[in-house]
Amino acid sequence: MLSTAILGASGYAGQETLDRVLAHPQLELVALGSDSLAGKPASALDVRLNGHLPSFVSNEVALAGGAELVFVCLDHEQAAAVVPPGGAVVVDLSGAHRLHDAAAYGRWYGFGHPHPETLGDWDYALPELAPPSRDLIANPGCYATAALLALWPLAEAIEPHGVVVDAKSGVSGAGRAPRPSSHAAAVLENVAPYRVGTHQHSPEIEQALGFPVTFVPHLLPVRRGLIATCYVQSLGADLRAQLDEAYAGSPCVTVLPERVVPDLSRVQATDGAEIGVFEDEASGRTIVICALDNLGKGAAGQAVQNANLALGLDETLGLRLAGVLV
Repeated sequence: MLSTAILGASGYAGQETLDRVLAHPQLELVALGSDSLAGKPASALDVRLNGHLPSFVSNEVALAGGAELVFVCLDHEQAAAVVPPGGAVVVDLSGAHRLHDAAAYGRWYGFGHPHPETLGDWDYALPELAPPSRDLIANPGCYATAALLALWPLAEAIEPHGVVVDAKSGVSGAGRAPRPSSHAAAVLENVAPYRVGTHQHSPEIEQALGFPVTFVPHLLPVRRGLIATCYVQSLGADLRAQLDEAYAGSPCVTVLPERVVPDLSRVQATDGAEIGVFEDEASGRTIVICALDNLGKGAAGQAVQNANLALGLDETLGLRLAGVLV
């Protein structure tokens, strides 16, 4: 059993990570970090957590506890200040270590990175396409995961100018902290774009693909789930065949048969992703659609998948991949 700590366990990503750690046959939870719940029992987060779990401690104490695996589920600026313990596998679910260019943090995240010299020590790891090779792992963002699953295998086969990513996510993507834009009155019976042209996942996507895309996120009136519709122009290659080849052995990513569309309800509460490929006869463009759960494959599920790979375990341990949800 590998000792495991979770920092920021009281947030949505932290709670989802906790759920998967508890289902994992080779991870032993030894520290639950939360500055807001420190000193309280695990049931203070959710009354269903009434088993033999450790009580909450501060994030600092959880980090210093000597765990072999640490999940960092803090906000971006807090996570950037974390000094990883030596010898541990650390998976950061925030954006604090995703960008190679330290100067980009001021523009996209609104703070100067406190440890710019360490950014090169972190692997930006998308398991199917860029699995982790080191102990420090930057988990991709939810929108970036969907866009890159759709586009990264095609990066050299499509016209790099004019790629459009139109994406929509459930309200849990905004996190647990209350804010006016995620209030029921703003979300229900509404679909609204936000952070148009300024979303922090844009530079992630550009960094991986090697070229910028037009990316517009929208908020859906649902709790969870994300769908990204990508519009591209093939340079002549069979894009469906390339995606089929890229994910032929993947336990988490499915390229759907022709004319079958990705469905948000099928991926909600799972750690899988669906990809659909369609040809637009009118324009000659190809439409690639990826659906996933923003808290699953877009966050906690992918973090556990990355941890499994870094630790040499079966990448599906602890993941939600089976079952037929209604």
